[in-house]
Amino acid sequence: MRTPRFTSYATFFAVLTATIATPGPPMAQGAPELVPVIIAFSHQPGPSEQALVRGVGGRIKYNYHLVPAIAATVPSAAIAGLGRNPNIIAVDLDGEIHAVGFELDNTWGVKRIGAGIVHSGGNKGAGVKVAVIDSGIDYMHPDLDGNYVGGYDFVNNDSDPKDDFGHGTHVAGTVAGEDNGFGVIGVAPEADLYAIKVLNSGGSGAWSDIIAALQWAVDNGVQVTNNSYGSGSYPGTAVEAAFDNSYAAGIIHIASAGNSGNPPGRGDNVGYPGRFASVIAVAATRDNDKRANFSSTGDDVEIAAPGVNINSTLMGGGYGTANGTSMASPHVAGTAVLVIAAGIADNDDVRLRLQLTADDLGDPGRDALYGFGLVDADEAADVGPPNDPPVVSIASPADGATFTSGAVIPFAGTASDTEEGDLTGGLTWTSSIDGQIGTGGSFSATLSDGAHTITASVTDTGGKTGSASVGITVGNPPEEPTSVTVISVTYATGGGRNQDKNLLVTVTLQNNLGDPVSDATVSITLSRDEGGSWTGTATTGADGTVTFRLRNAQPGRYTTVVTSVSAQGLTWDGVTPPNEFFK
Repeated sequence: MRTPRFTSYATFFAVLTATIATPGPPMAQGAPELVPVIIAFSHQPGPSEQALVRGVGGRIKYNYHLVPAIAATVPSAAIAGLGRNPNIIAVDLDGEIHAVGFELDNTWGVKRIGAGIVHSGGNKGAGVKVAVIDSGIDYMHPDLDGNYVGGYDFVNNDSDPKDDFGHGTHVAGTVAGEDNGFGVIGVAPEADLYAIKVLNSGGSGAWSDIIAALQWAVDNGVQVTNNSYGSGSYPGTAVEAAFDNSYAAGIIHIASAGNSGNPPGRGDNVGYPGRFASVIAVAATRDNDKRANFSSTGDDVEIAAPGVNINSTLMGGGYGTANGTSMASPHVAGTAVLVIAAGIADNDDVRLRLQLTADDLGDPGRDALYGFGLVDADEAADVGPPNDPPVVSIASPADGATFTSGAVIPFAGTASDTEEGDLTGGLTWTSSIDGQIGTGGSFSATLSDGAHTITASVTDTGGKTGSASVGITVGNPPEEPTSVTVISVTYATGGGRNQDKNLLVTVTLQNNLGDPVSDATVSITLSRDEGGSWTGTATTGADGTVTFRLRNAQPGRYTTVVTSVSAQGLTWDGVTPPNEFFK
């Protein structure tokens, strides 16, 4: 005897089918052209996603965990097909990056931003982990060997990130050149210096290695990265997510804005990764605090730093000057290290500190040439006592109070500042229902009916916000449903050509307010006294019903037990109403 086929239906009938992958035509003779790509998935890729890439003839380079993506080389003919896969968000070409051009031409930049004053106060960045993501570092250089603590080479896939181009070594000297009485001194001369090599001996690299570098930085507890490289084209969602996710993990990213500017300073020509919201883009200035003609401009420029005739370390133990936003960025990276060493650990707070203490240049406020202005290490790292948020209290109304509709409700609150400075204004009061409802220490307001969360907040000059909240109710808010009940189990025959042979079982749900419950998951067991039982699970429609169908039901007495009901925010009472059907 054949076992009846049991399927489920919610508000309409459908046929469940299985999708079977059909092999494609055999590949043409000869090795296909492989194209480097970064494949962004909607979820973290695992063995099945790796098999998918290999199945189209791809070779995997990286399977990331910082972002849900795989870097690989795949046949060009497979790219379109991968892009149609519903689990793949994007397939981006693994574009090329380059060191932001520097020209080898007296360490004036470190002095100009006031780093020496910070050093004299005893803060030299000791214990803060900063990574130079670049062409590597000449870690044997006498001005770098004492601070270098390790790294990785993603170009040659080994743990020896020795510089073979020179760019990374010059950058590293500005970030963390040692205070040893000779050569140059960096902005943070006692920082823990890491080298992450992503640029080859020609100064070029791949975005896929950048994602891997950021992942390595997160895994190894790096706090600051310097990124003096880039390109003018958007590198794709996976690269942007890698910067965003590593920033969310606590790393502050500093990058060169680019050397694509023009003498008048017109246009939006900041390169990537500086254009990303999770990255600080740094413009370059001359010794007269004027923008260098080559420095890129645009709304993404966040801060400026010295970038012309910057003397720093060279491969082989020497020293030399160079120009570029590549030279400006490490001044800001080193300053971020000093700020962290001074006690501001959160990267959002470090970023805000750099902005608030920058010396305004150009147009008042933030502008497209200098951002917030010239980085000021002295002020940024002079944090004084910890800046705790202002303390806010609400004197009235009492938490949990209930007011009648149309009542005039009195509000009162106080705010006291911490060590940082003055409050920027009076209290701002908001309601979760009505939005902003007032300002100042005390006032009265009439609020909409419903359950409100009332919040009083205030910000101090250090950018810290303090707040306090209470809950009140105005009028009688609508009752919320809390439970779900199976109100009926009914039967019918029909569906298909042999309608009298198909048994339909309909389960109807209501909440405790008498409303139908949609999108609830219902499981049942259908039994026949003469032998046989069947199970099914399906979801209710807008009318609160779900219908199950038993094909070719044999004659006999049938009963149904609802075994589970799952509805968001509601509790099922566990009861199945009496039911039976004779066929």
